[in-house]
Amino acid sequence: MTSIFRTVMGSDFDRLHPQLRRRFSVGLASGEACTGRGVMNRIWHGGAFVKPFLALGTTRNILVPRTGRNVPFTIENVPYTDTFGRETVSFVRTFRLPGRPRRFDAQMVLSPKGDRVLDYLGTHQHLASELHFAAEPDGSLLIRSGEHRFREGVVDVRVPELVGATAEVRESYDDTTGRFRIQVRVVNRYFGPLFGYEGTFEATYTDIHGCGVRPGLRPVREESRA
Repeated sequence: MTSIFRTVMGSDFDRLHPQLRRRFSVGLASGEACTGRGVMNRIWHGGAFVKPFLALGTTRNILVPRTGRNVPFTIENVPYTDTFGRETVSFVRTFRLPGRPRRFDAQMVLSPKGDRVLDYLGTHQHLASELHFAAEPDGSLLIRSGEHRFREGVVDVRVPELVGATAEVRESYDDTTGRFRIQVRVVNRYFGPLFGYEGTFEATYTDIHGCGVRPGLRPVREESRA
């Protein structure tokens, strides 16, 4: 067995920087979880029209409705088996903004065909996105979102481009500082940039057999539809 990220990237995985290879090898096979701790140099969002959508999303730990600079944050990547028997890796980000921390939750699983990663967003996994991974020439990792779907009860619909968005994540490793660098941009085709953040962090690794999955890390509701 390999990590879900190595599986979906194939030989392209070996082109990543060694530190990125280790970080994205977290999984049930490796027996490791990864926790990143660092600072977001900047958290930003688009115009005023974006705020109601961000505020709505934050009720389910999706997106961050506030801006800020030099914001401490953590990202927890913990592998576990979900209630449907799928290997899952958490991507739970906590931004320590003044007054009240904000979370952006996601849980990633391998698609049934093994050709992409499915990213279930929020505490109730109402939103699901396809993610495509690629190694850049400099050894950094580029992640782009594909189709988005909304699921609630019997409802299972594709999110239209007018209200949907494309996410682009770039993650790299700086050998000089010994820190990971991350940049995220979420853009709507018609309205432009909606939300994003950029910063740096250090990573530590723990044995999942010893630490397990802490309470509150898994979603309230899990979605089986791929």
